[in-house]
Order: sequence, then C-alpha cells, then structure tokens
Amino acid sequence: MKNIIINYFSRFRPLSQVEKDAIMEEMVIETFKKGTILLREGQIARDTYFVLKGCLRTFILVDGEERTTNFFTEEQWVISAFSHAHEKPSNHYLVCVEDCTLIVGNEHKGNKVFEKAPKLEELSRLVLEIELGKQQEVMASHLSGSPEQRYLNLMHSNPDLLDRVPQYQLASYLGIKPESLSRIRKRIVQKSRTNKP
Repeated sequence: MKNIIINYFSRFRPLSQVEKDAIMEEMVIETFKKGTILLREGQIARDTYFVLKGCLRTFILVDGEERTTNFFTEEQWVISAFSHAHEKPSNHYLVCVEDCTLIVGNEHKGNKVFEKAPKLEELSRLVLEIELGKQQEVMASHLSGSPEQRYLNLMHSNPDLLDRVPQYQLASYLGIKPESLSRIRKRIVQKSRTNKP
C-alpha cells in the first residue's frame, strides 16, 4: 500500500531513489473507522490527508442541517486549504464515510521530507496546483449545471461513489432532496432504456 503514493508522484515526473526513500521514511499511515470526525467546524486544520483506501466527506451546517460540499476517495488529497494556510478556524467538518486508510501529513513532516529531498517541494507545489485546479473545475460545473446534469457529471467522473455513499448525502451534495434524486435516477434509467436499439 505504501507504493501507492510513490506511483502517484511518479505520474508527474520520475522520482530519484533519494526522493522515494525520503517519502517512505517520513510517511505516516493511519486507519480510521467509519464515522470518525477528522476536523470539526471551528478547529484549525493542522493535518493534510492522502486517501489510500476509503471515502471522506466534507460538510457545512446550515441552520442545523448538513450540506455536503465534497467527497474524497482513493488517490485524492484532502486539504482544508484556507484553514491550514491561514491558521483560521475551519468552516466545515471532515468525516470518514467508510473505514479509511490515510497518509497523514503536516507542515513539520513535510519539511523533514523536503530537507532530505529538496526537489520534492517543487513537485508537491505542482501537484497541489493541479489538484486545486481539478476541484475548481468540478465546482464550476457543479454551480452551473442542473441537478440532473450534476448527477450525470458525477456518474462520469466518479461512478463508484454513487454506490458508496448514502443517498441523503449524495442528494445533499447535488443540492436536492433525496426524493428528487430518486426521480432523477428513474428518469436516467428510462432514457437509457428508450435509447437502446
């Protein structure tokens, strides 16, 4: 499982043995049970996570109701960027939707890796920019599309998520009620049957 992160970084550029060793030596892997809250509203985010196995969810509370803002699955970074960078209280919660195996990092651990392999700092910045860019694209399409289009986008980009998270959380993420999600699913199934030759 440790090689997952090495393979991930190697997609962006080949890693030297020194860089691989630095990552492996400082890597901290932790497991968390389903339902574990990793960050609460009002806490300052100190840790970042890389998902080896499992699914996490971020949500905010609006008038006491949970509004899901994102899901994270295998080989995704989970960074509460504003809170982490500015040491400001988080405005959201981060919770494990499934049992999770995560690489847990923080500034201290990152600095130790960069001391051993300085070029990894530049690579880490590149990876972060790419991941944030992907999230911005998802957010833009999420805000501009209809609920049905948002669901279709999710079917295309992360189809296994549809079976991994409870329907009420999925509906919350799409900005609709669970009964509306049921109707959308039925419509899509009917369309696919109609369009079959």
